[in-house]
Amino acid sequence: MEVYVIGAGAAGLMAAVSAADAGAAVTLLETMEKPGKKISITGNGRCNLTNRNIQDANFYFSDAPKTADGILKAFQAKDTLHFFENAGLLMKEREGGLIYPYSDQAQSVVNALLQEVRRRKIKLKCQERVLSIEKKKARFYIKTEGWHYEADRVILTCGGKAAPATGSDGNGYALAETFGHTVIEPLPALVPLTAKLPFGSLLDGVRSRAKITLFIDGKVAGEESGELQWTGYGISGIAVFQLSSRAVRALQNKKKVRAEIDLLPDFSEKELLSRIQKREGSYEEVLGGFYHAKVLKALLKEEKASPGEKALPDKAASIIKKSRQLSLTITGSKTFEQAQVTTGGIPLKELDEHTLESKKVKGLYLAGELINVDGPCGGYNLQWAWASGHIAGVSAGKGDL
Repeated sequence: MEVYVIGAGAAGLMAAVSAADAGAAVTLLETMEKPGKKISITGNGRCNLTNRNIQDANFYFSDAPKTADGILKAFQAKDTLHFFENAGLLMKEREGGLIYPYSDQAQSVVNALLQEVRRRKIKLKCQERVLSIEKKKARFYIKTEGWHYEADRVILTCGGKAAPATGSDGNGYALAETFGHTVIEPLPALVPLTAKLPFGSLLDGVRSRAKITLFIDGKVAGEESGELQWTGYGISGIAVFQLSSRAVRALQNKKKVRAEIDLLPDFSEKELLSRIQKREGSYEEVLGGFYHAKVLKALLKEEKASPGEKALPDKAASIIKKSRQLSLTITGSKTFEQAQVTTGGIPLKELDEHTLESKKVKGLYLAGELINVDGPCGGYNLQWAWASGHIAGVSAGKGDL
């Protein structure tokens, strides 16, 4: 059984190892000069490789949630930990069940995977961009820029379109389309959002702890608390990333998207007002302990209060109230170059729910970001890569032709 895996990212490397374990002779074809390039930059180079709290697909977006749920339950976070422990990787757990390599270096994860590839004598060919794949009778014919290959089974793990500098340029969609698959339009996810800012670029670069509530056509669509980074074009930071998939999907469907920001989420309004009741002096003296200096300056400007002006109790209360209900109209997102993952892709419903084999072509399997499944920050997307790569690899590598 000859299995060719197209794309040596997280899903591809896992698929190759799993197919080899199932008894297949495996070859990995990778466009870039080195495998695992996107893994090596994940988590700012530290790689949050899974999350112990991932139990199901509840926090993922997909066109077939039950299928995604089944795949994630078939290869769980504990299985990922077991795999990497056997590969010699030391890991550590952080708050919230986030798992990182003990070295805090994403390259340690790549090295562990490549060690497993070598142990199984899997052929790895880099700088081999696949131009086309055809199936004639029971064989697949793969054409790259430099060679022709033949395979019994093919696993597409080419990634989506996020971070194209790592090799995810959307080529996998075109390859899948030649076999009759459809493509849900790929959009950037886990990405900064562009917005109409009440303060212009005055807060560019400022980081604030905030609660962000996302509204789609006037209805609450999500809520996240955490770090918010103000930018000249809009908003960024982990809390924004977590809401970005819903925002970009809604905008694509011509819906109105708004974010309401609370800059003092850890305190009740009653508590905040009681703290300023007996304070006197300028607004900076009364409210300076509540906000970043640039934030307070922007709030004073909105309230038409001058720097150094003696604080009026009603106006100070109004500033606090407004800082808890800052409304931003979301206009779009940054590009795939700034996105961590892709939302959209090949519909999961077009794949077998147990094996991830194509329902269009026998012997063709898909895994990873190429499929229309994406999750939040926190190891969710890599866990999908490991789980789907494992299932596709085992399924492709075993059985009769």
